[in-house]
Amino acid sequence: MLDIGIMKEFIERTETHHYLVERDDCCKILKPRRKFSHKGNYGHVLLICGSQGKMGAAILSAKACVRSGPGLVTIHVPRSGNTILQSTVPEAMLDIDPDDAVFSKVPDLTPYSAIAVGPGIGTASQTQQALKLLIQNSGSPLIIDADAINILGENKTWLSFVPKGSIYTPHPKEFERLAGKTMNDYERNHKQREFSIKYGVYVILKGAHTAVTTPGGQCYFNSTGNPGMATGGSGDVLTGIIAGIKAQGYTSLESSLLGVYIHGLAGDIAAEEYGLESLIATDIIDHLGKSFVTLYG
Repeated sequence: MLDIGIMKEFIERTETHHYLVERDDCCKILKPRRKFSHKGNYGHVLLICGSQGKMGAAILSAKACVRSGPGLVTIHVPRSGNTILQSTVPEAMLDIDPDDAVFSKVPDLTPYSAIAVGPGIGTASQTQQALKLLIQNSGSPLIIDADAINILGENKTWLSFVPKGSIYTPHPKEFERLAGKTMNDYERNHKQREFSIKYGVYVILKGAHTAVTTPGGQCYFNSTGNPGMATGGSGDVLTGIIAGIKAQGYTSLESSLLGVYIHGLAGDIAAEEYGLESLIATDIIDHLGKSFVTLYG
């Protein structure tokens, strides 16, 4: 690294809205488990995910979630996902939607300390109405991903009713559907900050050096991750991780920063073993444990 001659004191005094998230930052966020504790101390996640032909998204999100530390995980899926999820994620419980193929009815939300919606749910009309009811009935922040973002992109009047402090996890195209087109990365980052400020939410814009913007207008760039993570299902894994962390009592900002860092770190560890081309979403899940061990280490 070449020193370009800027005084360290000047850099530290300079005001900025942009930050780089590194290991030490996440170590300060991470809460070690107490010896005398039980599953009731670590929250209960509700994942609303999956539809006929897209149950893989539900599996990936759920597996990542149970690996991220919550005490309990419940997956709300259509009836056609019952056998699939029961056999692939035995650590989770199921709440079965009355519809065979899609998310159509909001379950009782009272037992849950974190709620995530979107991976693989599709955009059917029943699902759109169910999402609208979820937004109206949830008094706590939601984690909103994938098709849930696409539905909101088609119904922008609903954005004002999304609970403050909610977390959106779009990739660039999904963010474009929410907030409109931009000409370059600089414009997109500016629009991302504006969106967070306007609606009082956190936006995790996925990509190289994933950017997290806050209702206060700050932007945090992640320092982990690699191009091998540009693969189907990687975003579903991130949603599960963030939901699992959020359920344990972390704030929306802490959940976003820690979730993105852990996700990228697991991808980096997996890439060392499998290489970039061969990396798949399941590999990220399989290396979450090593990510947490690395942070504690």
